[in-house]
Amino acid sequence: MRIALQFLTCLPLRVEPPPEAREIGLSLACYPIVGLGLGVGLWAIALAVSRLPAMLAAAIVLTAWVGITGALHIDGLADIADAWVGGHGDRERTLDIMKDPRSGPVALAVVSCLLLLKFSALAALTAHSFGAPWGDSHLSAGCILPPLLARAAIPVLFAHTPYVRAQGIARDLSSHQSRGMGCLIAASSALGALAVWRTPAALALGAAALTYFLIRTGLVRRLGGFTGDGAGALIEVIEAVCVVVVAAAS
Repeated sequence: MRIALQFLTCLPLRVEPPPEAREIGLSLACYPIVGLGLGVGLWAIALAVSRLPAMLAAAIVLTAWVGITGALHIDGLADIADAWVGGHGDRERTLDIMKDPRSGPVALAVVSCLLLLKFSALAALTAHSFGAPWGDSHLSAGCILPPLLARAAIPVLFAHTPYVRAQGIARDLSSHQSRGMGCLIAASSALGALAVWRTPAALALGAAALTYFLIRTGLVRRLGGFTGDGAGALIEVIEAVCVVVVAAAS
């Protein structure tokens, strides 16, 4: 759990001695739990600023969302966006562009649009829940479900999709993961979400599943598998889709 928290967030945690490859791989099963904790934290922030104008409150929540994660997954989305367009359908060119630390106009446009979607959805949820004690079920669903479901998708991705890089932390995750435990926790996350939020959770789950299928299919067709950037992009897009769906249903 500490390894997962250290990698997925900017919390000041240190793992001493440095973790072994097997420990890194087993941390994959903790990703949905980290997503749940992140979502609960975002909900707490949303409640704390709920008396502010909706747009200002949404901006604060979104800033915290990006800050707590260190924009880790946004970086993956930016790399994927540039590589997908600049790769022109060629596998090796696509993989090479992902290694370039610079971001082009495509990456900037994609990241801007995604953040705008998240911001607008959060503003709608905040305005809808104004005056309700503890917000309402849609506000809690909009804050907690996106990071939970997005990170629950990652153990499933690793369990059923080849990792195409020869090195990197994702190589340890892929080689030493506990596929059964990861899929079990992901399924438990989905069932728990349905038990708590019902209709909003069902809509978010459907949207997340469709997004997962489309992105995984695209990655496999272009690359023959996925990369760490692909996993980060998957998290960001599922988060955006889920919060938009919950806001639209509120």
